Amino acid sequence: MAGTVLDVSDDNYKEFTDSTGAVVAYGLATCEPCKTYDPILEETAAKFPNIKVGKAKMHVPGRCREIKKSHTFETYPTTHLFANGKLLLSREGVVEPAELAALISEHILK
Repeated sequence: MAGTVLDVSDDNYKEFTDSTGAVVAYGLATCEPCKTYDPILEETAAKFPNIKVGKAKMHVPGRCREIKKSHTFETYPTTHLFANGKLLLSREGVVEPAELAALISEHILK
């Protein structure tokens, strides 16, 4: 759904990242920076309705096992930008709205 931050888990991860453009933020419920990031992701989803924006809740048991096997996370939140199943970019920490918009424009919408 355009303009909405979607829930990402093992069940929909491949379909989500195989889209023409996707932003996935990986985070934990207990992570304060992750909570700070939520409104930024919502703003980004509204600004880029043709890009999928999602959140992977890494703390929920059994939801992201396969994701954890395919990616290593040093810190949360971590943000990945994808296009057609290819990981284009990885950023650790909270990405400010202007920078996230610029990264999407530069790497996904180019």
